[in-house]
Amino acid sequence: MIPSEFPYIVTLADAAQGRRIAIEANTEARARIAARLGLVQLDRFVLTAQVRAVAGGIAATGSIAADAVQRCAATDLPVPAAIAEDFDLRFLRDAVAEVSGEEEVEIDSADCDILPLDGDRTDLGEAAVQTLSLALDPFPRHPDADRILAEKGVLSEEQAGPFAALAALRDKDA
Repeated sequence: MIPSEFPYIVTLADAAQGRRIAIEANTEARARIAARLGLVQLDRFVLTAQVRAVAGGIAATGSIAADAVQRCAATDLPVPAAIAEDFDLRFLRDAVAEVSGEEEVEIDSADCDILPLDGDRTDLGEAAVQTLSLALDPFPRHPDADRILAEKGVLSEEQAGPFAALAALRDKDA
């Protein structure tokens, strides 16, 4: 098992009894998570979940909540983000089947929330960090980005797009 920035191990024995989990990442864990995910900072990261046994493994349903700061994709300015994301995961013994290079595999959306069980345990903290990673805006944009870019002479998509030259010709003929 790869070490996680926010480890929280759940075993089949824990799941068999059913367990409610509510944990918050400390300062050091938040700094490690922020570094891994390329965040400016991570001010809060909370995991709440209910785990239970299911055939072949562990079910975990719950949510993550985070207050993060990302970098604007256009200006590199800080962009705060409040994130709340629910999850419904299954950690199963036989979640990963062997597939040859020639074989075509089809998965549906339900298959995307099934993860492999590592022996009799899983790292729910790592799953929470991965959930945060997927919930982050891949192209965060600062509210003033358009104004700042215009001041620096960067053309907008409308000004530089494929139809900008045609629009300029139309305006010239008018």
